[in-house]
Amino acid sequence: MVEALVDMEDARVLKAIRAGDVDAYATIMTKYQGRVAGIVSGHAPRDRVSELTHEVFVRAYRSLAGYRGDSPLGHWLAKVAVRTCHDFWRAQYRIKERPESDLSDECRAFAEEAAALATGEAAEETATRREAEELLRWALDKLSPTDRMVVTLTHLEERPVAEAAEMLGLSVPNVKVRAFRARKKLRDLLANVIGA
Repeated sequence: MVEALVDMEDARVLKAIRAGDVDAYATIMTKYQGRVAGIVSGHAPRDRVSELTHEVFVRAYRSLAGYRGDSPLGHWLAKVAVRTCHDFWRAQYRIKERPESDLSDECRAFAEEAAALATGEAAEETATRREAEELLRWALDKLSPTDRMVVTLTHLEERPVAEAAEMLGLSVPNVKVRAFRARKKLRDLLANVIGA
């Protein structure tokens, strides 16, 4: 293990865990709970954050033997969190389709009003943040789970492509291609709803 990248307290706790002290893992959970929950809340529905945060720590514990220490523990946990969210969306994609009729009345009214307006500036002035976010969530639900995570990481969170690729376990060219295709699909979906 490369100790220079792992802070001394984390290294001590990891050593205790690997020696069989399973209760020492609570120290890791306490230290990184907020960071992991913050990542999960940015990638999952609010009502699932607690459940998925717990899942991240369960997966991390099971994978702890594979943690080599070549990156800080917090960074490694962030990757586990992103991949857990990605798996969540993959599971949701298999079981759920969200038709346009699932949009709230306010969001449908926003789409109809935006279609009736002549300019993008006027549409922006009439849109509320909540309605726009709901429309974006609806469109993101139409993407594949991997494309959804790529768009979220690279465009909504503005992470570098290389970082998104590392977090998702994909190559940089694959992330670039997926981001390009996903943006086009989002544009097409939104254009169909708004009528632009």
